[in-house]
Amino acid sequence: MGRSYEYDLVVIGGGASGLTSSGMGASFGAKTMMIEKHKLGGDCTWYGCVPSKIMLNLAKKAKLSGKEPDFKEVSQTLNRIREEVYNDADHPDIFRNMGVEVQEGEAVFKDDHTVIVTQPDGSSREVSSRYFLIAAGSRAMVPPIPGLKETPHFTNHTLFEITERPESMIIIGGGPIGTEMAQAFQRMGTQITVVDMNDRILSKDDEELAVILQQELEKEGVLFQLESSVKSVKGNESSVVVAVEKNGEPITLNAEKLLVATGRVSNADRLNLEAAGVKFDRTGVQVNNRCRTNVRHIYAAGDVTGMFQFTHMSEHMAKVAVTNALLKFPMKIDAKHLPWVTYTSPELGHVGATRSELDQKGVSYQVYRFPYSKIDRAITDEATTGWIKVYAKKFSGKILGADILGEQGGELVSQYALAMRNGISLRQMADTIYPYPSYALGARRAADQWYIKNQTPALGKWLKRIFGYRGPLPDLSDPDRIV
Repeated sequence: MGRSYEYDLVVIGGGASGLTSSGMGASFGAKTMMIEKHKLGGDCTWYGCVPSKIMLNLAKKAKLSGKEPDFKEVSQTLNRIREEVYNDADHPDIFRNMGVEVQEGEAVFKDDHTVIVTQPDGSSREVSSRYFLIAAGSRAMVPPIPGLKETPHFTNHTLFEITERPESMIIIGGGPIGTEMAQAFQRMGTQITVVDMNDRILSKDDEELAVILQQELEKEGVLFQLESSVKSVKGNESSVVVAVEKNGEPITLNAEKLLVATGRVSNADRLNLEAAGVKFDRTGVQVNNRCRTNVRHIYAAGDVTGMFQFTHMSEHMAKVAVTNALLKFPMKIDAKHLPWVTYTSPELGHVGATRSELDQKGVSYQVYRFPYSKIDRAITDEATTGWIKVYAKKFSGKILGADILGEQGGELVSQYALAMRNGISLRQMADTIYPYPSYALGARRAADQWYIKNQTPALGKWLKRIFGYRGPLPDLSDPDRIV
């Protein structure tokens, strides 16, 4: 007779992947427990996506008004909206009503079917389950810079508790968090200096568009020290000194505050995974494309795997994991159509393959470009900075990837994510009626370039004869022509 278990599914972590998987487990009829050591909602609600977008919105309002915001009001607004999101979507009562048992505490494995939960009052509880889903998330990665541990500094876990505006701030890291917060604080009156080892910001994004975005931030007053390595840090609550080396030359940077935005590290090392026999390394829990670990009944999703570190991908991985574990349906991670967005103004979004990936693999493709300066809605909104760049097959118009810099770039990149996921070609997008004037029409105008580029001189001469056109034909050999 087989062993009996207290639960069908135990989810460790109450962030994006934990919330999704717990709700799905209960809806499938599984007896489900979700264990979270802090508040439900995880990094996204409390330290990441939600508060950073609140800050960006308040910064945009500050720029439009021309007035520096009251930081006590900023703090109050930020906390109010976070609580609204928590109460509307992440509150424990919502999941209890679904049938999920919500357990507050910190879980570690005792064996592959049992965890020990240390509860807030210090007591412990053993919980057994047929299946486990590890959704323990990640934490801010603090690099081993001499003096950093002894120097007061912000990470994304502490930045959003700020109640007073710093006069100046150094940000170590030119990735999405560093770039978004650079613009937000600069617009609210803080002098920002961004330090990064790379020769540009947002190294995973399209180089041309990232450079344009950097130039826009520089116009707003953000300073950049790129190709620079941080050698040491020292300071106190009111002043920091960062020693930097660039091209072999020492540089000293001074500011009131310091933000470390150098990436994330998985919480896999905090779960005693050795007791369950689950393989992991410094990057995270190792899973296959069905989110299963090397132990057949233990799955993992989200940041704890170290694979993608996007909230939307955490939710997707949770769906994959629970579907495989409980329904035995062979669903796989769809990394091919993964979008991401940096929510600056203008926004920088990407989906699918990058140009460098396509080039490295030797894939044959064409680039179809369209500027925001030719999108009428962008013209009316005085938001003409940016480009839409689509990578697609020359004859079929099959979309392989896209990069977009511009107003509502994150919304437009979603158009291409939907198209790619469902096999919609540039020809089909070009044949679709979009409302005028809209930013979305820019996505269709970019698709129109497929028709334009696939004209041939012979076709042009034939059309000229049919319609009696007497003017010169456009230069069909120009790869960057835009109509």
